[in-house]
Amino acid sequence: MASFLHVTTTFAEREDAERIAGQLVEMRLAACVQVIGPIRSFYRWHGKVESSEEWLCVAKTHRDRYAEVEAAILAEHPYELPEIIATELAAGSAAYLNWLEEQLQPE
Repeated sequence: MASFLHVTTTFAEREDAERIAGQLVEMRLAACVQVIGPIRSFYRWHGKVESSEEWLCVAKTHRDRYAEVEAAILAEHPYELPEIIATELAAGSAAYLNWLEEQLQPE
């Protein structure tokens, strides 16, 4: 099985999340990006506990494309320190994983 990832990041604004999601798919860096939210995040920032409403993006990509996905997110992300986390997919339906592979191929 090819090595696929879920790459997650969060945004304060829905518009930013949707814009980046569209760019990742358009550039074929992600086969699909789900924008989920709003969610509530709790975290420590500059020594203080914070809470904010955010939008979660879950991008499906190939392990070989991770560096490009990260660079594309960082280039456009408004946060000082954005969350960008990759989780390897352990398994998936063959048909869906084949579709992912096809969508990530250059045109």
